[in-house]
Amino acid sequence: MISIWFFIGISLAVNGALILAAGIYQLVDPPVNPGVVLFNLHANVWWGAALLLFGLIYCLKFAPSRKA
Repeated sequence: MISIWFFIGISLAVNGALILAAGIYQLVDPPVNPGVVLFNLHANVWWGAALLLFGLIYCLKFAPSRKA
């Protein structure tokens, strides 16, 4: 059986990669008027990286090829 946590890890990793990519794009080409007070903290880069990391950890820990 495949653990549900493996699929949650995939979901976290994919969402984290998308958020991180959007954050990196905003670092390269910042908007003229960001509309966010603390835009200079680049929360999307940090949260995207955190989600990607946690997702990869879950995918490795609960991979179907691992013995239980």
